[in-house]
Amino acid sequence: MALTAGTKLGGYEVLGLLGAGGMGEVYRARDSVLKREVAIKVLPSFVSQDPDRLRRFEQEARAAAALNHPNILAVHQLGIFEGAPYLVSELLEGGTLREQLVRGLLPVRKAIDYGVQISRGLAAAHEKGIIHRDLKPENLFVTRDGRIKILDFGLAKLAQRQLASDESAPTLTDGTEPGVVMGTVGYMSPEQVRGKTSDHRADIFAFGAILYEMLAGKRAFQKPTSTETMTAILNEDPPGISQIVPSIPPALPRVVYRCLEKNPEQRFQSASDLAFALEALSDSSASSMSAVAPQRGSLAKWIWIAITGIAIALAAGFIALWRRPPEVPQIEEVTQLTDDGESKGGRLVTDGSRVYFNEGQSGSWRIAQVSVRGGQIAPVSMKLRSSEVADLSPDGSTLLVFEGGVNYSFYFLWLNPLPAGEPHRLRDLEVQDAGLLPDGGIVFSAARGLYVAEKNGANPRKLLDAPPVPYALSVAPDGKRIGFTVGGNNSPTSLREIGVDGRDHHELFRKGQDVPSVCCGKWTPDGKYLVFRSWREGRSDIWALPAEKGFFRNSRAPVRLTHGPLSYSGLTPSRDGKQIFALGSRRRGELVRYDANSQKFVPYLFGISAIDPVFSEDGKWIAYVSYPDHALWRSRVDGSERLQLTYSPVEAMYPAISPDGKKVAFATLQYDTYVVSMDGGSPQNIPGCVAVAAWSPDGKSMLCTSLRQGKQLGEKDSFQLQTLNLGNGNFWVIPSSQGKLGGFWLTQDRLVAATQDSTKFLLFDFKAQKWTELFKGTFTNWFPSPDKTYLYFTTGEAEETKVLRIRFEDHKLETITSLKDFRRLEDPVQGTQIGVAPDGSALFTRDAGTQEIYALNVRWP
Repeated sequence: MALTAGTKLGGYEVLGLLGAGGMGEVYRARDSVLKREVAIKVLPSFVSQDPDRLRRFEQEARAAAALNHPNILAVHQLGIFEGAPYLVSELLEGGTLREQLVRGLLPVRKAIDYGVQISRGLAAAHEKGIIHRDLKPENLFVTRDGRIKILDFGLAKLAQRQLASDESAPTLTDGTEPGVVMGTVGYMSPEQVRGKTSDHRADIFAFGAILYEMLAGKRAFQKPTSTETMTAILNEDPPGISQIVPSIPPALPRVVYRCLEKNPEQRFQSASDLAFALEALSDSSASSMSAVAPQRGSLAKWIWIAITGIAIALAAGFIALWRRPPEVPQIEEVTQLTDDGESKGGRLVTDGSRVYFNEGQSGSWRIAQVSVRGGQIAPVSMKLRSSEVADLSPDGSTLLVFEGGVNYSFYFLWLNPLPAGEPHRLRDLEVQDAGLLPDGGIVFSAARGLYVAEKNGANPRKLLDAPPVPYALSVAPDGKRIGFTVGGNNSPTSLREIGVDGRDHHELFRKGQDVPSVCCGKWTPDGKYLVFRSWREGRSDIWALPAEKGFFRNSRAPVRLTHGPLSYSGLTPSRDGKQIFALGSRRRGELVRYDANSQKFVPYLFGISAIDPVFSEDGKWIAYVSYPDHALWRSRVDGSERLQLTYSPVEAMYPAISPDGKKVAFATLQYDTYVVSMDGGSPQNIPGCVAVAAWSPDGKSMLCTSLRQGKQLGEKDSFQLQTLNLGNGNFWVIPSSQGKLGGFWLTQDRLVAATQDSTKFLLFDFKAQKWTELFKGTFTNWFPSPDKTYLYFTTGEAEETKVLRIRFEDHKLETITSLKDFRRLEDPVQGTQIGVAPDGSALFTRDAGTQEIYALNVRWP
């Protein structure tokens, strides 16, 4: 679709055409609001004519827009104009790297500089789980001031399949499944050529081919036909760079060849490591290239220069040895143990021969087991309604089990004999987390404290009175120390430990900029390392913290063991310490609508990976949270005029659009509450609210859930409801609202809320100051219809979860559908998702990801 000067796309005015190609036209335009010039790329017709292809483009474009790095093209907005999708990005002045390479090889210093910039940009993208898959000189832009910008993240998947004889032609398809060839011939990795599933290391291979071309002035793999080029990628090594450019520093080709290894395991394992290697070469390469050949002169002069140089080199070598990073643990192999496609969650435990884990859905978890070598999954006999793995006794004879489910603040504790036997409950303990001591004693957290008790749960003794409540409890191998995590909400997370005698409480590691949201430490059997996970922007990676210092280990800095693409959780080291068992997740959701006529679930808003959809009162706008990165977005209900409203590190949930449609209130995973304009800008904090629920119909007040914390053993934390006057900032606690949460205004004088135990819906009349019962029964998630006529909710039945709605006027109850065969998305914080579209259709987020158990082989120093 061609645009003419003066055409308006949202807030942008087209000024003229910049260029055109296979992936559409690019126009220069002016942002009428921010008064700046931008570039607008309009995608070709084949994208808009294929709904599935368009959906994938939107997903990739949203991911690209989330990238904020000086070496990646900044994407400002995604939209649709007359049925054609377009991207608004920063306007660049300069040319592509290809335009420089057609003139021949680059100076070494410039090639290294460009290489560092490219690898930094790739590292930023890979950190967010985004892989380019079509890196090549045409997709690298060099600005007039020498800055590299990586272009077209996410557009590689859109290129049409074509047969070509030139190795620069794309041979991509729009999928990433095994057997599908993706990439540009000449820059494809061997695994891409074979059609195998590829990860971020395919980008590293493509980078190696580009760096080779910058240094050698010719392509690493270039044959007369595409087929021959791909054969060379699989079976041949490129000509030695030093044969083409004899003066090149010898360390530089080694970096190139490591990128071009046929086996992904032998390449650089992260782009950040690659950037570090190139940065280390930059100074030495520059000096070596600037050195001049010695002229005729005194032989003695050069002998003294040589002696001085040797002395300096020896001194530098000693300093480097002293300051070198310590030898670190590395993941050598990852083996998938399960493959049943079932949802999984929580923690894992192992007895050395089997791994025990949770499977199913929130509210109806069941415990299963699999061999440490993988194979058939078998259930663990359990008579509880919903049971979760808590811990395993050192001899492997007994499972410690939580009984509870979704929305439970506390759990009952049970001991279940293995391989079979009758479980028995540990007295009347109600805990938030628990573990087993080597002598059979119990350690548990409850009521804002940490306790130890005898084998049967008797005689609890408080070790620590430290809000917030400790969680992710782990007993050290020596049985003398207890590790746990604290933080979250409004404080940074940290890993801590305390002696079983209550002494020596100290911090092991605190969340930082490089290692955010630390959680869930587990000691290796020898006690030398603490493995834990760190959450960043929708993905959790595994880290290891050394327990001791040494002569050449002058730092206890944590070591990152994984770099995606899986998100790992539930970590537990094997009994011999050679492996880490973990739940590996590829997290993705699909927004769907239940069509009552066809009785099927169909994609909604192109099936975007989103949760928490809410609508404006006029039904024209939608706000939602992207999954799994929890960024807040808004768009029109047809998907046009998309705008991202929040960015990392903010992780949003529970959005609510104001009655006038101008603002969105939302909570965060840290349980702060904010309000942001629908046109974007800086979110404003609303102190005092744990989670926002709703705006009042007049827009002058907000209904908030706040937390009332129990102060004594046995006293539960509880929620209560309060209203916030947005004019004067005053809170008013709703009478008799203790133990109630959520809540939506139905009218200015009436609201609906739920009990904390998810067994009742209640109505509150502001005039009468009275609560009345709307519904009694077990339920999970719930949401009112936009017209406030019905309350939609899902039941918490273990056998068959159903979707119901109840009419506020006469309390009439209707069954909408069953979710028995529907794979619900289980968000770690928010659980099952449900929403209601303006037409009354129930909305859900279908789990389109995978959760399987993996064994990661570790090579320890």
